[in-house]
Amino acid sequence: MPAGPYEIYLIRHGIAEERGDAWPDDAKRPLTSEGKSALKKIARGLARRGVGFDVILTSPFVRARQTAEAIAAELESRPPLVSVESLTPSGSFVGVLADLEKHAKKPRIALVGHEPSIGELAARLAGMRRPLEFKKGAICRIDLKTLPPAGPGALRWFAPPKLLRASGKA
Repeated sequence: MPAGPYEIYLIRHGIAEERGDAWPDDAKRPLTSEGKSALKKIARGLARRGVGFDVILTSPFVRARQTAEAIAAELESRPPLVSVESLTPSGSFVGVLADLEKHAKKPRIALVGHEPSIGELAARLAGMRRPLEFKKGAICRIDLKTLPPAGPGALRWFAPPKLLRASGKA
């Protein structure tokens, strides 16, 4: 029996190394030290607002996985991380829904992915016509009544990284 209602948090990975000769395999590009530092502040900002997750589903790409790890480390809930192919740049909406359903007993689920797919996913879950534009480290919360969603969810908030970093400073 599904837990519902659900809080779905969509997170774009943090600032990563530039594409190029140093990183011929895009899947292996890591976060920069600046990106890691910013994510630590973002996660502290979430924690100060009482945000926690029961599980974090993440793209297996290095920068997304590192983002999930950085956020999980700062949250009191210490959520487990699960790598899912559906959150890679070539993943599908149907795949994301299937992965969400596997965790339907958990009411607070975070998804860490990439642009433009994370913005497109947010739009589809919230019933919007245009994708949301996620800066690196941006987070939104969409509430769903059921998994799979029977209709559009409610966009509860959308926070750019600058706002979250400011609220997470010591």
